Amino acid sequence: MKPMLAAAIGLALAIPVATLADGGMTVPLPDTSGLAEPEARALIAQLAQVNVITSNCPGHAISDGEWTLITGTGDRLAAQLGLSAGDYDREFYGPAFKLLDDPQACDRIGPTAAPLIERLKSMGGGTTPTAASQ
Repeated sequence: MKPMLAAAIGLALAIPVATLADGGMTVPLPDTSGLAEPEARALIAQLAQVNVITSNCPGHAISDGEWTLITGTGDRLAAQLGLSAGDYDREFYGPAFKLLDDPQACDRIGPTAAPLIERLKSMGGGTTPTAASQ
């Protein structure tokens, strides 16, 4: 099954799985359905910030499974909040990328990745691949 088709089917069926951008793996996603809108918005902002920092700051890299959990959860929250791709980028990733202008941002936000990943795991998410695409 093609990765994008698998992701579309997963979303349509509300199966808690994220597909890695290159189609390399899937991981369980946390249940975010019980989050109130303010909580969901705060979490998606934190996910975007951690994604940008861990992807761009030496010494703060995360594993592919952790990255898939973070990005998949962010995508799930964006859909839950009814955000278009443009709104998602503008509201959350634009400000997250601006953090790279702050020389202290890497060391301030990088250490928050591990607790965030643990929070997502406690909500039912995971970083261990559940299936490999063909």
